[in-house]
Amino acid sequence: MLQRIFAIWDSTSFYLSKLVYYCGFGIAVIFALSYFATPFFNIALLLLICLLISICIDAFILYRKKDGLEVERITGERMSNGDENKVVIDLNNQYEFKAHCLLIDELPFQFQERKWKRVVEIERGATAHLQYVLKPNERGEYHFGNINAYVKGPLQLVRRRFIFRHEITVKVYPSYIQMRRFGLMAVAHHLQQTGVKRMRKLGHSMEFEQIKEYVRGDDYRTINWKATARKGDLMVNNFTDERSQQIYCVINKGRVMKMPFEGMTLLDYAINASLVISNVALHKQDKAGLITFSQTLDAFLQADKKPTQINHILEVLYRQETNFLEPDFEQLFSIVRNRINHRSLLILFTNFESIESLQRELPFLKLLAHYHLLMVVFFENTELKELTEQKATTIEDIYIKTIADKYRHEKKLIAKELQAHGIIAVLSTPQMLSINTMNKYLELKNRQSI
Repeated sequence: MLQRIFAIWDSTSFYLSKLVYYCGFGIAVIFALSYFATPFFNIALLLLICLLISICIDAFILYRKKDGLEVERITGERMSNGDENKVVIDLNNQYEFKAHCLLIDELPFQFQERKWKRVVEIERGATAHLQYVLKPNERGEYHFGNINAYVKGPLQLVRRRFIFRHEITVKVYPSYIQMRRFGLMAVAHHLQQTGVKRMRKLGHSMEFEQIKEYVRGDDYRTINWKATARKGDLMVNNFTDERSQQIYCVINKGRVMKMPFEGMTLLDYAINASLVISNVALHKQDKAGLITFSQTLDAFLQADKKPTQINHILEVLYRQETNFLEPDFEQLFSIVRNRINHRSLLILFTNFESIESLQRELPFLKLLAHYHLLMVVFFENTELKELTEQKATTIEDIYIKTIADKYRHEKKLIAKELQAHGIIAVLSTPQMLSINTMNKYLELKNRQSI
């Protein structure tokens, strides 16, 4: 998206550079010396007149052109959450001298960047390209303000301010950059380069495709006798491997997903991973769906593999926000039982910090696993890992290290407890969430466990 920004001149656009104040201070010193030596007075007066004339000449050259500087801001129509997004500012110098420009872009408040400025030197009649990156950590609307440019005259005495007034709003969506990257890898069969392992297919599953005439080499067991009787020629059923399984990403939006990690919440990591998994599933000819819940059902998107499905998923995920309430897994089971009629893969993104928190929800997870293939994805606390690896030098350090090791061990016990009840458990760090979840999905896909 390209925005051409027009300059607005106002009454406060005239500024004196630091060089003027330095010269003025030197002239004042000479005036002070004239109290002791009279000839210094005439020298100081002459220098003062020269300085004022130079300021007038510099201001005349600088303000002679109304639009001495042109600016174009180039941003995307949307930004990707958690990724580096490129922003380009083009500056075109219309002056007949080399322009020294101080550029200040008013960034959205979400970045909390109050001292953003760049210094650019632009040759006469040339265009300078200024590029920088922004990494948003939350979804929503980001409002860009004005661009302020301070241009010095050829004598470096006067600065003129241009205000390029064109506020724009850019929406930050879940990480579609990550989604595209893994989607391209899935199409090109390069997922193993990111840690996704190839798994040997086990078993045999067949899905009816069409009825065709028998040719030499066809399996006699696939003869369709009814079609043969109607046609008068030998007809056989043609089968293909099953590909259209239903994949639902189920996201818990309760208080446990509010925990921050490297500027983003666990909910944002789960949303980014859900978008990636849904896109890969559609590339694999599966049907992708979405469920978000807390105390009540927030969003339910029926699994489908139509071309517009990924856009629907993206729009639904964009609007999701967490709260500080406890999730209702009993209602989740009721919704899944009533609305999803076919056996599906449910990828549940949630978090458990203790065995007790798991035990409260385990009965409903077992019910979900009875009707569907359930994969529970929860988060490893990387700060606990750092604490356990630190060297303990005091009694307090030993106590902290012991408690951290206890909680880390409980995470592993939670995974074993889920697996003991036939539930697939994926324990992952937030930054590796997409890769680890996709590894497990492709493993289940290749083993035809769905």
